[in-house]
Formats: sequence, C-alpha cells, structure tokens
Amino acid sequence: MQLFRLGRSGVGALSRRGVLLGLALALAALGPAGPAGAQGVPASAWPAAASAPAPPAELPLAVRQALQRASLPPDALAVLVADPVPGGRVWLRHRAGEPLNPASTMKLVTTYAALDRLGPAHVWRTTAYTDAPVRDGVLQGHLYLRGEGDPKLVTEKLWWLLRRVRGLGIERVAGDIVLDRSAFQVPALDPAAFDGEPLRPYNATPDAWLVNFKSQQFHFVPDAAAGVARVSVEPPLAGLVAPASVPLSGGPCTDWRASLRADFAQALAPRFAGSYPAACGERTWPLAHPEPDRFAERAVAGVWVAVGGRLDGAVRDGAVPPQATARLALESPPLAEVVRDVNKFSNNVMAQHLLLALGQADGGATSFEVARQVLAQWWAARIGADVPLPVVDNGAGLSRDARATAEALARLLQVAYASPMMPELMASLPASGLDGTLRRSPMGAGLAHLKTGSLRDVQALAGYVHGPGGQRRVLVAIVNHPNARAARPALDALVQWAAGL
Repeated sequence: MQLFRLGRSGVGALSRRGVLLGLALALAALGPAGPAGAQGVPASAWPAAASAPAPPAELPLAVRQALQRASLPPDALAVLVADPVPGGRVWLRHRAGEPLNPASTMKLVTTYAALDRLGPAHVWRTTAYTDAPVRDGVLQGHLYLRGEGDPKLVTEKLWWLLRRVRGLGIERVAGDIVLDRSAFQVPALDPAAFDGEPLRPYNATPDAWLVNFKSQQFHFVPDAAAGVARVSVEPPLAGLVAPASVPLSGGPCTDWRASLRADFAQALAPRFAGSYPAACGERTWPLAHPEPDRFAERAVAGVWVAVGGRLDGAVRDGAVPPQATARLALESPPLAEVVRDVNKFSNNVMAQHLLLALGQADGGATSFEVARQVLAQWWAARIGADVPLPVVDNGAGLSRDARATAEALARLLQVAYASPMMPELMASLPASGLDGTLRRSPMGAGLAHLKTGSLRDVQALAGYVHGPGGQRRVLVAIVNHPNARAARPALDALVQWAAGL
C-alpha cells in the first residue's frame, strides 16, 4: 500500500486507505488534550515503510570516481539517503548497518536528545550565596558561587555575574570565594589523553564551573608607530604575567603563530621569543590553559578584581552550606542557542555538557553513566528499539570508542524532521557555503544543512539536503579509513547527487 511518496515529479498518489491512516495518526497525535507536546509522536506510532523500489546496490558514478581518485575503496564509505520522514523511500543504502566511528556527527544524537527531552528554553543557572551579613560594603563571611554546568559561561557573562554581586553592596569579601562544582560527578580527565594536544581548546574537559571553555585568548594588535604588536589576554587571570608587546616583523602573514616562538610551559608566565608579522593585522590565538583545573579560580579572582572587588581570602573549591542564603542567579542562554554553537562550530566540551544535562534533575548532580542511561531510555522510546543505540561515549564524537551506524543517524534525523524540534535542530546545522564548519564548502551555498565530522581516519556528514524543487532528503555518510581526509570530494559529490533526486 502506497501512503505518500515524493519523487522527481512531486507529490505521488494517495490511496483512500492511506488518507484514512494519515487522518487516524493526526487525530491520535492531537489526543483529548489538543496538539502533541514537544515529545511528538513516539517511534512505535510511525507506519511501516511504504513499498518502494529497492535502493541501488551501487554508489553513484560520480561518487565512485571521486573515491577512486582519492585511492579509497567503496567499502570505506557507509551511506544512507532517504526521504526525511520515517517510513519514506530509501534512495541509497550502502553499508548502512555497519557500526563506524562517526566523529562529530555524534553531536546530532546529543543535541536532538537535549532539545526533545529538556526543551529549547532550558537554561543552566549559576547562583551566588552568602553565609554572613554585609556591613559597610564588607561581606563578613564567604561568597559561594554554585555552577550547574552552564556550557557558555564566557568572560562577559562572568564579568556580569560578579558585577551583580557588587550590586548587592559587596565591595570586599572578608572570607573566601568558594566555587561549588558538585553538580558534575565527573572523574578527572587528562586533556592530553585524546591526541597529546592539551593546549587545543577542543580538548577541554567538562566542569560544573566551566569558564570560557577553560581557554584563554591572546589578542595581538599591531602598533606600527611603536614597532610592536600589543598583547592582551582574556579573561584576566589572577597571577598571570604576560608580555605587553612583541616586536613587529615584515613579510607576508603566513604561519604567524610559529613566528611568535611561544612558550607556554609556565602556566602564569607565557613567553614570546619571536615576532609578529605586521601584515597579519589584528589576530586572536585561543589556547586551553596549561593548568585547566585551576582556570576557573584564577578567572574568578582576576575578574573580581577587574570589577573593583577586593578579597581578603582566596578563591577555592567547596560546597554551599545548608545555612547559606541564595542572593542572585545568572541564567545561561537558552538551549536552542547553545545547540547552535555546538553544531555550527562543533564545540566538544559544550556537547559533553548537553549529555550530562540529560542526567540532571532539578539542578542536582549528574554523571556520564547516569546521562547515558537516560539517553538509552529516550532512544528506545523516541527513535525505536529496532535501531541500536549508538555508542555515544562522551556525546561529542571526540572519541576513538564512539560508534554509530548510518542507519541509526538517518532514523534520528527522520524522527527529528517530523517533530516540533525540527526547526531548532535544522537551524543549528552548518549551512553549506554559508556558515559554521561548512562555510568554505564548495558544494553550493545553502544546498544542505549538515553536521560535519572529522578525526584522524574519519570524515562524515549527516543532515538534510535541499533539492531545487523544494524536496528534501536525509543524508548520512561516514568514511573510516587511514586516508579518510581525501574523501571530501566524494562526500561533496554525494550531496550533489542527493540534491538532484
């Protein structure tokens, strides 16, 4: 029985039984209380796939030729291209049931689960408490700051939080500033463990008190008259002494970072033994802090001084005592905005915070183990127990152990497309040739909204492809091979092929 099928000619035939079944599904979704909520229709309610021609067993010619030019065998690639709703036609299926490392396309699982389960308006709060009165501008005890894991507590937000504390009439803290990190029960993680690059911001690890992604930014601004580039650092870190300038040099702007001959061995005393090319103009170099576990306390201490506060004690870790009084709370951006940052720019630590948030109840403690259990229950109910749950590991795809099939990611994209969260999810994906990690893509401006994935030995794309007639297709493509980086032209050709269906 053919229910509804879009092909090259547009809308296909609808049988009478198909119309009745469609009406029945619509009425079931409305229910006695009106339209379905954010959870949408459960996986068990979707009709079985309509009968349709079997998908081709061979990859499109342009894709095979691109793989051949890249010296990649066809079996390095897993693909599924289908209509965007569950039960729709499958246009291409190649090794779609093979578990592979999906790299950052795993973020689709994390972000859609967060949108569907928590809602697009979900926020994280950072709350300030005091345990003593304020007299003549002096807090007579400790200032407690409890984090829930706000994934976007950047320097500006930390500045605003502490300005609001000053607005309580607190000019000086007689005791300590205590950072409560108890919302996350996450073991200590080595940022060098993944690839031996601990100063790369993408290796930042989760923290209930995540400040500026545990990263500092060195800004270089040429001053031609003085013959130097002015250097500034954000956020201001207590104890950090950085050079105020570096000499300017002539020549083209090539590898300006190497020209600086930077030395970050001393966490609080970075050095630049080289020069900065004047042709580079203003540049910013983001770097993870060499001592990430102390980054938050140094940032809080530095920003507290920057907003005019004084501190008699120290900034340290600790727990908010029961007798402390909540004085104010700072909210994160809503989840829908956070998801855009995660997917557009493939932010790993933010994705890990979204996974952890799935295990958080009323701002309480969470762990990866609890969050993965919640995710498994959600997957079975929403995506379907017939499709194996991906091995999500940390939820970011920055993992050698993560695994997913093209079929699983395609089913998730189909369920998401038919859900109330579709606009938020699709808008969060990089638009080809326009923004995010696809800003420089040659595949055509706006041709697709796709999450990218890239690791050593992995290249992947997953999302929605838009045809010229308004038709859309779900596309998932994963390459696992030592020469995976050479697969990009083949993936571009696959997107072009899917857009022409």
